[in-house]
Amino acid sequence: MIPIKNDRHIIRMRESCAIAANVLQELKTLVRPGMSTQDLEESGRASIARQGARSACYGYQIGSRRYPAHTCISVNEEVVHGIPSFRRILRDGDLVSLDIVVEYEGFIGDNAATVAVGTIASAAQKLLRVTEEALRIGIVEAVVGNRIGDISHAIQRHVESHGFSVVRDMVGHGVGLSMHEEPQIPNFGRKNSGEKIKAGMTLAIEPMVNLGAYKTKTLSDGWTIVTADGSPSAHFEHTVLTSDKGPEILTIPRPVLAPVHALLPVAASAAH
Repeated sequence: MIPIKNDRHIIRMRESCAIAANVLQELKTLVRPGMSTQDLEESGRASIARQGARSACYGYQIGSRRYPAHTCISVNEEVVHGIPSFRRILRDGDLVSLDIVVEYEGFIGDNAATVAVGTIASAAQKLLRVTEEALRIGIVEAVVGNRIGDISHAIQRHVESHGFSVVRDMVGHGVGLSMHEEPQIPNFGRKNSGEKIKAGMTLAIEPMVNLGAYKTKTLSDGWTIVTADGSPSAHFEHTVLTSDKGPEILTIPRPVLAPVHALLPVAASAAH
């Protein structure tokens, strides 16, 4: 079942999402040719700690594998889950995706953006623009009474109308007490399909868009997802709260309040 957040949960979510957005905004301003992706990792790690949070990526386990970094930094053909390295040097014309997921006071904030390194080709500029537009268009559909498929269909239609493709092996998802909750939110699909959207859902909506074909593959490190044809990819993501007043983007940079756990204890499990 899809977790529905109560008022206490939403207060916590606002804080975790603000921290994730603060870290992402800081890293975006640091991107420049000549730096390594590990340089960005170190800055992200420090920023997360400075705000009293922890990385939800570091040590994240799938089977016997644990993710070894505090941020996911993916360059060019790397779609998501790129592992930072001193060996990966950013160069003029690159695209770098910064994916920041933090845990604060028991709740997760999740957001991502793809940034141009120096001067990029016109096709890459269009890829960034269309992917970010697709995110905004998807968020508009996150309305109480709609269905998850309405989000998926709107994203796919916009992306494909510009000649790009949406990744099908990776999807958006619910987020809250854990990094991945129900529902799954594909970036392709049919209108009026999937779960009905209710007030109190917190959804990580995240178009992943390729300049070429949609197929992907996983590198030997077991984490990094790349385009099968080597074409560049872009990724934008926000955590969104659904409410009777319309969708609200939670991953907006802002000062973080003091912890609220002493005043507002969280129930043992999220309401459904």
